[in-house]
Amino acid sequence: MKKVIVSVTNDLSTDQRVDKVCNTLVSMGFKVCLTGRLLPDSFKLKRVYQTHRMTLIFRKGPLFYAEYNIRLLGYLLFHKANLLVSNDLDTLPANFTAHILKHIPIVYDSHEYYTGTPELVNRPRVQAIWKAFERYIFPRLKDIFTVNESIANLYRDEYHKEVHVIRNVPRQWKDKPEATPGKLGFDPDKHLIILQGAGINIQRGAEEAVEAMKYVNNAILMIIGGGDVIESLKEQASINGLSNKVLFFPKMPFPKLMEYTSVAEIGLTLDKDTNINYRFSLPNKLFDYIHAGTPVLASPLPEIKRIIEQYGVGMLIESHDPKHIANCINQMINGNYKQLMKQNLERAASELNWENEELTLKKVYSKYA
Repeated sequence: MKKVIVSVTNDLSTDQRVDKVCNTLVSMGFKVCLTGRLLPDSFKLKRVYQTHRMTLIFRKGPLFYAEYNIRLLGYLLFHKANLLVSNDLDTLPANFTAHILKHIPIVYDSHEYYTGTPELVNRPRVQAIWKAFERYIFPRLKDIFTVNESIANLYRDEYHKEVHVIRNVPRQWKDKPEATPGKLGFDPDKHLIILQGAGINIQRGAEEAVEAMKYVNNAILMIIGGGDVIESLKEQASINGLSNKVLFFPKMPFPKLMEYTSVAEIGLTLDKDTNINYRFSLPNKLFDYIHAGTPVLASPLPEIKRIIEQYGVGMLIESHDPKHIANCINQMINGNYKQLMKQNLERAASELNWENEELTLKKVYSKYA
């Protein structure tokens, strides 16, 4: 049995894409070990494959990335593997070094256009360092995945390499949760709106969504997950007297998250076109909303707009003005969009699922089986 070590810097318990890839590899007969880091609020894991979680001294900044890659390199050098899978640029230095030193094949999966993130765009010196790593390593890679065609085209144009697209869509639901607003503790007469995700950060429209709730009656906005702006959003809601209309929930296991998503009437994805990474994003929550049967209110970014218009599963905002967002929410609530779009959502979920998406994944990884 061939052994694969898969590495990622984020919390193993909430990274659905990596979990799906690992399960696909297991189904193909690989022995899989997923390695990442252990955070104070990390959930316990129960997976069909092995996991290795590192407790690090540093949690962010250059010292974190240095410590992580040094620790990861040590792990890779002293553990047998027949294949390395590196997720995102921040795991690539250690993986590529181990690939060179041990002559182990490597596969790279880029979950975003990493050097285009606002965290790097606004710090040109740090961006230059990561870009230098990418420019040195990327042309030397053979098998590369990313999350949508727009990002794949950026890499193809820049490095003249073949890039495979695997969208981060959920598996088809076999046992859909029988959740109701009442069972989850909500007033059944309230309209529920959800904004969920592990990266509720700056420039993702969360602040405007909170302010929009001033103009939406008899409704609750559920913000579920984590991110850089969560604390400021809580303060914003409190200052504006919205504490009863905007409720915050910490990150939760995926099945539980989907219970909350399934009872919502509207799912929000409001990223702004402020940097190349956001412009070409195709967020996980878009597909979570679709599989939960929840219509989407979204900003008209190219990849998101393509899905919304192709399948007719939601509405696109024209601006991030909070009153305009509120008008769209009110229109969707009053128009009973959840029932109106039910068939479109079901059709989209039947096509946009991991069972279809993993066919490309299996074709590439079969070379290493």
